[in-house]
Amino acid sequence: MGRTPTGRPTSFDIAYLAGVSQPTVSRALRGDKSVSQKTREKIEQIARDLNYTVDKNASSLRSQRSNTIALLFFEDPTPDESMINPFFLAMLGSITRACANRKLDLLISFQKMEDDWHVQYQDSHRADGLILLGYGDYTLYRERLDQLEKQGTHFARWGSVTSDGSGSTIGSDNFGAGKLAGEHLIAQGRRKLAFLGHCDDHYPEFAQRYRGMCKAMQEAGITPDAALQRDAITTEEEGHAAMVSLIESGQAFDGIFAASDLIAVGAMRALAEAGLKVPGDVAIVGFDDIPAASHTNPPLTTIMQDMKGAGERLVETLLAKVQGRDGPDSRLPTKLIVRGSSGSCASRPPEGPAQPA
Repeated sequence: MGRTPTGRPTSFDIAYLAGVSQPTVSRALRGDKSVSQKTREKIEQIARDLNYTVDKNASSLRSQRSNTIALLFFEDPTPDESMINPFFLAMLGSITRACANRKLDLLISFQKMEDDWHVQYQDSHRADGLILLGYGDYTLYRERLDQLEKQGTHFARWGSVTSDGSGSTIGSDNFGAGKLAGEHLIAQGRRKLAFLGHCDDHYPEFAQRYRGMCKAMQEAGITPDAALQRDAITTEEEGHAAMVSLIESGQAFDGIFAASDLIAVGAMRALAEAGLKVPGDVAIVGFDDIPAASHTNPPLTTIMQDMKGAGERLVETLLAKVQGRDGPDSRLPTKLIVRGSSGSCASRPPEGPAQPA
């Protein structure tokens, strides 16, 4: 039900006349750059027409900050009971240091996506803003992000920069990383490259990695084969199942780019069970450089994300949102870590199919 202007103008009256939410009015009147210039000018004009003046005492009270950030982990499928992706656990240290350097307190919580977790933190003034790690299916998660933006909630998240124009997302150069992995496998003499991981809008980071690999193949004169792609989310079990499916299909392949290290670990187990040698028969590259990557047999070649830079960039992005200023660059570079799982296949015909010994 609409609100009609009252005798004494309020921010709710301005919101009604401008056709926006009250939090948007508040952000516009304090010069928050997250509000477009057109909307801000409209709100400012209505405020002038109503002779609206900001209650400085109330504004001061509202602007008081807790100097606390809430870090929310969302559940991901894992082989143990933690339900937290090990990559995000590894990122925790850099976020903690970045907060400590700015004399900020950090609340850490585990959340389910269906819960109203935002109400417990910024909306109740327990935290000045949220850092979000983990999300699963992005098409479902996007709805909650839209809700947060409409409510004026300050947040920063780790994810696919290309899928989000809000300026709240920090992520790796996934396309460049995929291209790097593809170029490395091709340099080892591999020609039939498979990809294990979803490559659609539900998992945009994986999709960018796949497209980067395909770009590397095309530049090398190799036509990517869609039949060598298998869906998998970030678990060892999914990686194992995807690899089994590919082996049983009879398709020839000699190189694998797994969308995550956990997928790669599961795939290596399936290859061993089928009597295929890594890297003799099949070279494999993972993504994330989690601690377990250097302890596989052979050690896993992988793409390392900048975890230290990620924590720093997430905290700085969130503070920029809170303070109404421009944030830092949103995309971080990656690095190829070469280990034993991607050795050369010069001793075998590059076009030969991978087959059990």
